[in-house]
Amino acid sequence: MSRLPTGSRADVLVIGGGVIGLAVAWRAAQRGLGNVVVVDPSPGRGAAAVAAGMLAPVTELQYGEEPLLRLGMASNERYAAFAAELAEASGGEDTGYRRCGTIAVALDSDDREELRELHAFHQRLGLESSWLTGREARKLEPMLAPGVRGGLHVADDHQVDPRRLLTALVLAGDRAGVVGRRAEAVELLVEGGRAVGVRLSTGESLIAEQVVLAAGPHSHRLPGLPEGVLPPVRPVKGQVLRLHVPDAYRPFLSRNVRAVVRGRHLYLVPRENGELVIGATTEEQGYDTTVTAGGVYELLRDAHELVPGITELPLRETAAGLRPGSPDNAPLLGPTSLPGLVAATGHYRNGVLLTPVTADLLADYLATGEVPETARPFTPTRFSPDAPTTKASA
Repeated sequence: MSRLPTGSRADVLVIGGGVIGLAVAWRAAQRGLGNVVVVDPSPGRGAAAVAAGMLAPVTELQYGEEPLLRLGMASNERYAAFAAELAEASGGEDTGYRRCGTIAVALDSDDREELRELHAFHQRLGLESSWLTGREARKLEPMLAPGVRGGLHVADDHQVDPRRLLTALVLAGDRAGVVGRRAEAVELLVEGGRAVGVRLSTGESLIAEQVVLAAGPHSHRLPGLPEGVLPPVRPVKGQVLRLHVPDAYRPFLSRNVRAVVRGRHLYLVPRENGELVIGATTEEQGYDTTVTAGGVYELLRDAHELVPGITELPLRETAAGLRPGSPDNAPLLGPTSLPGLVAATGHYRNGVLLTPVTADLLADYLATGEVPETARPFTPTRFSPDAPTTKASA
């Protein structure tokens, strides 16, 4: 990214250079919103650099999350065009977007009944998902264990490579004129009851017309942020493994595969380059990102039960990231109760999936001052006592 001259002002200042912050900054620059600046000591990193990149609003669906489902589906529908536009805007950087589909499978009768209930829920909502017998699931993915009892096939739940997505967003932002400050935002500056900028770890102060807080699980910890302006955003740890499928073993898996193994959610995401991502644990461990022997063991054990051939593959990487979870696990999008401060955080499991729609909605708000209808169930003020009764997870 370009450098901002010392003492310069920003029209839009984005705190956080993860996938959400970078996408919002790129869209804001495209909208001609003046001088757009991203503040982050290491842009292009964060939780998305660890994430597997499933675009799975239907198979991620949980009861009571219908508004979040609608937001996820709106974003998923934009992804093909978003990825193509981003590839062009970045100078040809491929995001790894694949229309591969997802299957969710059951390993025992209890899991099968749970999937049956989920399938019935999908049908009540008019969602596209097909029931599979165990034999049909193994026909689609022959590497699945013989004991698979059934499953769901969701043809429109796809994938993207988050690391390549981050690289493309950095390049596209640079080409669109987004300015990067490789520094930490150490204090939100508030004057006259309005957010007016940030103080940086370099000692400088950066003044801005509008401040977008997109710092993931660190968002509500920003010094200077008045109490109660942003609901708490907690870190939820996820450990992930990356394996490699040698040419002799391909195709190993052709689709994203999800399962619940002994009550633990598991997914496997195969890339066209031979990488196979296995994840992810869900741990409420504060800001700890230690990769543990227990986490690796559980992921490999459960993956082996689902796909026995997994133990023949080389293990290339272990990593842990922090998902930003809001009180209702839905994103915080739009203006806060502090004038001048806009939130784009709290995406929890769905940060990569919600990147296109978040960028569009935030750019619309920054340009017009009006909250788009799609974003209204997710405004940060929804937790206020006098907020409307419509909730993001209702």
